[in-house]
Amino acid sequence: MDGIHDVGGMHGFGPIEREADEPAFHERWEAAVFAMLMAVGRAGATGNADRFRHAIERIDPVAYLSHGYYGRWLGGLETLLIEAGIIEQSDLSARARSLGARSDARIAARPAADPDRVPAAARADNRRALDNPPRFATGDPVRTSTAVKPGHTRLPRYARGKCGRVVCCHDGWVYPDSHAHGDGEQPNHLYTVAFTGTELWGADADPNLRVQLDLFEPYLELSDV
Repeated sequence: MDGIHDVGGMHGFGPIEREADEPAFHERWEAAVFAMLMAVGRAGATGNADRFRHAIERIDPVAYLSHGYYGRWLGGLETLLIEAGIIEQSDLSARARSLGARSDARIAARPAADPDRVPAAARADNRRALDNPPRFATGDPVRTSTAVKPGHTRLPRYARGKCGRVVCCHDGWVYPDSHAHGDGEQPNHLYTVAFTGTELWGADADPNLRVQLDLFEPYLELSDV
């Protein structure tokens, strides 16, 4: 899905600041959001992890940039609860105002009018045995696709149409692009593909930089480069 969440490789965000001995939660409300997601997930309301990721991708773009990590989780969770019919968006807004939010405060949730119907995940793990052999082997040169369908995908925008080399094969895994939308697991072979910095970002990139991405077989084709 193309959206504000797909910021990998973009300029202007500054260096990543690492906090020494960073706690799991900086504020109490973050722990509450974590607990709510675990409870709602066990009840089956979130469907599966891929659907939850796609819900986060769909929240208000300004909220995505400004609400922080667990704020994005909360926006995605609110979206799924509304789409599941558990709460109404008007009730969500009313509750926020009752807790002191302004009437024009930004609510991150942006539920779909006709949401995908996604059953609860059948298994906790995502690895699957496949009868068909992998198309690619370690060392193969590959090119990533540029034909990305609307919806959830694990192929980031900055790595589309780029040439890399397979460095590891991981057998079969649940395919997020279908799993997030209720279209079944459709397991596919998964590979780790290495790209040079110059391939991803041009001649000005660090020539010693190498980026490795885990990519599904439908994203790839053999390359002659």
